[in-house]
Amino acid sequence: MVVGHFTDHALSDWMKQEGPESDIVLSSRIRLARNMRGYPFPMLATNQQSRDVLDKVTEVLENEELRELGDFTIIPLSDISELEKKVLVEKHLISPSLANESRGGAVILSQNESISIMVNEEDHLRIQCLTPGFQIREAWDMANRIDDIIESQLNYAFDERRGYLTSCPTNVGTGLRASVMIHLPALVMTQQINRILSAVTQVGLVVRGMYGEGSDSSGNLFQISNQITLGQSEEEILNNLYGVVQQIIEHERAARERLQEDTPHRLADRINRSFGILSHAVILDSKEAMQRLSDVRLGIDLGLLGGIEPKTLNELLVMTQPGFLQKHSGELLTAENRDIRRAELIRERVQE
Repeated sequence: MVVGHFTDHALSDWMKQEGPESDIVLSSRIRLARNMRGYPFPMLATNQQSRDVLDKVTEVLENEELRELGDFTIIPLSDISELEKKVLVEKHLISPSLANESRGGAVILSQNESISIMVNEEDHLRIQCLTPGFQIREAWDMANRIDDIIESQLNYAFDERRGYLTSCPTNVGTGLRASVMIHLPALVMTQQINRILSAVTQVGLVVRGMYGEGSDSSGNLFQISNQITLGQSEEEILNNLYGVVQQIIEHERAARERLQEDTPHRLADRINRSFGILSHAVILDSKEAMQRLSDVRLGIDLGLLGGIEPKTLNELLVMTQPGFLQKHSGELLTAENRDIRRAELIRERVQE
């Protein structure tokens, strides 16, 4: 299986499914940071040591229990182009940090792309599981199972008092990052978002943009995850995130109802204007495209627009990113040509 299996299509198989609360929560993710005892952390490792780590991990893929979970493909980052790396980042299959890694970096992907194991990123292993909608516990169950299988084959760096040892002190302990990608247009429109997000940060959670740390929020999409990994059990981390996200969902639903009751014509006008622009625009930059897609998604979720499926909008979230636009076009594009191609792709998909 070549890298094209993962870069030629914007929509991963797991994204085609609908999960609980999928009108607000696009996806749930679990990521576990792990290191192997006896090897320096990646930032201090030599090229040979990084290759040795990758060899050890590759051997684990022959484990019968792991093979029962599906077919896996190993992709050394040195074997693919910069554009292909960018597409994998845009699909959340690898991190920007791994894309820039030059010493033995690789990713192991399941065929449906719901499982991604990054090798030699900031840590030796980053085990990631993705699920559609609000299924954080289901993602945890899968990640925990994979982690147990790998740990039965490899000797993890673990301290009885501190827990799993990691390159970054903020990951020491459980090494667990649990997060959801959540769409909050109504809270933004009713100007409640800053108050809500401020409250979130006060209970040990952190809010980031679509691509995690260092990225800006766009299209009213926010990534909410735990900030503390030391001193809490996995169950406590999951319960805290689950409870807070459930409250945010309730606030977003209430804000949507308020918009429909108080300003129904303004809401309908905004949604239909955005749909019209997406259907006919000749040039669209990334920021405007994300905002217009957000409006249209809200219209679909509220039953104010028909004829287009939410999964089409999920697909466009990836298709309209710079890397995928150029991969799809088969050539490098200037910023203006990307904006033209973005508008063309959106017109085609929306009008279908």
